Amino acid sequence: MYSYSEFDTAFLAERNAQFRAQVERRISGALTEDEFKPLRLMNGLYLQRHAYMLRVAIPYGTLNAAKMRKLAEIAERWDKGYGHFTTRQNIQYNWPELKDVPDMLDALAEVGMHAIQTSGNTIRNVTADHFAGAAADEIADPRPVAELMRQWSTDHPEFQFMPRKFKIAITGSPNDRAVTRAHDIGIRMVERDGARGYEIIVGGGLGRTPMIGKVITDFLPEADLLPYLEAIVSVWNQIGRRDNKYKARIKITVHEHGIDEIRRLVEERFVETRKTFSGVDVQMLREIEGHFAPPAFVQADTAPYARALETYPAFRAWTDTNVTPHRDADHAIVTISLKKHGDTPGDASAAQMRLIADLAETYGYDEIRISHEQNVILPHVHKASLPSIYSALRAEGLATANIGLISDIIACPGMDYCALATARSIPIAQEIATAFDDLKREHEIGALKIKISGCINACGHHHVGHIGILGLDRAGVENYQITLGGDHTEQAKVGDRVGPGFSADEVVPAIERIVDTYLDLRTSPEEEFIDTYRRTGLAPFKAALYPETKVAAE
Repeated sequence: MYSYSEFDTAFLAERNAQFRAQVERRISGALTEDEFKPLRLMNGLYLQRHAYMLRVAIPYGTLNAAKMRKLAEIAERWDKGYGHFTTRQNIQYNWPELKDVPDMLDALAEVGMHAIQTSGNTIRNVTADHFAGAAADEIADPRPVAELMRQWSTDHPEFQFMPRKFKIAITGSPNDRAVTRAHDIGIRMVERDGARGYEIIVGGGLGRTPMIGKVITDFLPEADLLPYLEAIVSVWNQIGRRDNKYKARIKITVHEHGIDEIRRLVEERFVETRKTFSGVDVQMLREIEGHFAPPAFVQADTAPYARALETYPAFRAWTDTNVTPHRDADHAIVTISLKKHGDTPGDASAAQMRLIADLAETYGYDEIRISHEQNVILPHVHKASLPSIYSALRAEGLATANIGLISDIIACPGMDYCALATARSIPIAQEIATAFDDLKREHEIGALKIKISGCINACGHHHVGHIGILGLDRAGVENYQITLGGDHTEQAKVGDRVGPGFSADEVVPAIERIVDTYLDLRTSPEEEFIDTYRRTGLAPFKAALYPETKVAAE
């Protein structure tokens, strides 16, 4: 993984010292909260419902044991002993005291981490496929390119005060695990005639106006990436809406001008930006790639793994759901669920973080990934080590065998923490997971992705869930809208709203009726929920959800 240079280290030290002085001025009263707000947002510090919240970047979701242990230390020393992993491959601390934040940032800098551009109207943390560097279907590891973009975008003078925040995601696989089509810019690594390049997608995004991104170019040569990205962001920065913050995203700009006109403007601007790069970015990319060389994979006897599969049903169930094929046949990708039934999705205690760090160091070549689905991945594990990893995870409550199943729910913090939220997300996720665990039906149901947001901002990605749940305030009462048929993959689609919303007490029964309908309709146990929905459409699910009296009343 990338190691910070002397320049990086000095840059962080200077930024942290600057912010320490700003915090001291805020505490003394020399700065008002309004004056302090833009300064703290530049350093990932939010003022939430109950306390400040510090959002820490995990660029392209990559950590090692030292970084994970530092995150655990920060959780114990300055927070309440846990952190919350987000859909942006960040970690959030929900309870820091303002006076402690500079010390937290200095502690992060010790291991080459920071909170820069995790908030504000700038280019945010670049995200990537959480199986990067390990997936069997991967064309190439996208993380060196993500690191190149991180360096390009950090404190870029033109892009610090844009119309709104700007999000970029990249995948190196034809199977999209990075939700690229729901980002301001999505990048897919592709090959053509033996040359590597990029498909560039613009104008995706969720929130109150969900849109799937459009392809602006289907093949961009590798050397043109940074100047082309700069052209896109520059064009939007000039013509994007600033009169209405809800219309200030590039998706609205693309919608209002049309993709053809945006393409014309970008190509025109690209002619100018390309001159300023002169191939330097490709030289940098080659240097960065050296930091991401694959580990020297060990050889070991896989017989103990085979015996464990035959002997222990619980271990087999865990491998069936939580273990994914690796590009090396003797290795595997392990996804550690942070969705134990009844727990808060995405939360990890300091003890759990330390265990994951130990396992990565002992069995996983010191590599860890964080997924946008709020789980943790050990990307390189020899199959011979899987029984030992499972035993250690089970002792710490991390061996839940539910990856991709109904309880593997994405959920934003909702009204439990967020000042913008209009409804709770966490309790709804907990109730759904617990209900289906009690019924012991998860494995019968199979692959099914539920995503929950506590407000229209859609931090829980509900629009692209197979079942999406959006919590809203209706005259002081929590009301939950349900959408069906959303998809975050290469077949990205915004889900269909089924009808009137449900009270909090009605959500679990509604989900049960949706699942029962699916089980009745599917042609075989192998037909997944999303395939059944695509085949049948909304009508049978809507009929199951709404008795005639309720539909008539609507």
